Amino acid sequence: MNIQTIQLYEGRPDVRLTAYILDDSKEMLNGQKRPGIIICPGGGYLNCSDREGEPIALRFAAMGYHAFVLRYSTFTNNTSGFVPMDADLKINPDSIHPAPLRDLGKAFLTIRANAEEWLLDTEKLCICGFSAGAHNCAMYSVYWDKSVLTEYFQMPPESFRPAAAILCYGLSDYILQSGMKMRDPFAKTLQSVSAFALFGDVSPAQELLEEVSPALHISETTPPTFLWSTSEDTLVSVQHTTRMANALATAGVPFEVHVFETGPHGLSLADQASASSRMEVDSDAAKWVSLAEAWLKKRLALPLRERPFWMDEL
Repeated sequence: MNIQTIQLYEGRPDVRLTAYILDDSKEMLNGQKRPGIIICPGGGYLNCSDREGEPIALRFAAMGYHAFVLRYSTFTNNTSGFVPMDADLKINPDSIHPAPLRDLGKAFLTIRANAEEWLLDTEKLCICGFSAGAHNCAMYSVYWDKSVLTEYFQMPPESFRPAAAILCYGLSDYILQSGMKMRDPFAKTLQSVSAFALFGDVSPAQELLEEVSPALHISETTPPTFLWSTSEDTLVSVQHTTRMANALATAGVPFEVHVFETGPHGLSLADQASASSRMEVDSDAAKWVSLAEAWLKKRLALPLRERPFWMDEL
């Protein structure tokens, strides 16, 4: 495996793409191009979680996909995951919308520029996000062909097209969120700080809330989507997953959704490979990985030969 980290912007070491490129081999694909998965970790737009980065990339690599972990723009510039809840917050212009969305667009362009060297099929490039990263991926799913990316980068929509999206316990509707009553004081404060990181405003306008609510903007160009969450999640309500699923159904976009009964927010793989404590292990929710793998094979199947290479020499 070839692992390399690419800084996406000059002078911005915090925004970087780590590529996990599988080696080519005559015994496997023998020069054929592989699909790829771009992973956006969560972290409330405050940082990018390690737990939802490399462990996820390695699991997708084990499925046969090239994997990429994007550390997009965040409030702490990816230097820390902890922001004091009582801190006197100051706006970080680098993390404000649409910066994280454009970082994902830049990742697509960077991968495409290296696709031939990496033997990557640019028509089979999927996005996968967790929590805030899932929100970023959902935003990308509805804005990939819009001017916020195409005009900004001066590139055609085809340069940014995602083949599929995997959204893990993400927020999909800030209008819905604004009307929710959160009983957990910590969750309520964290959501407020996270929103400030993305908006730069403690009271964003209704128009902005609608703009960053991907469930309100799904169309026929939204890619096929796999969603999962847990009904016990007290930080991002399962209603965001069902809201997204309903919107996809209304638009006629292919999707699959799984809601597991148990498990807190931020489970990642939900097994010991991504856990820091037993609270982050849930054998039932961990099934999402195999379910997603089966779903991906419908769209990102590897270009396998009809028979093993060695039979050609018989």
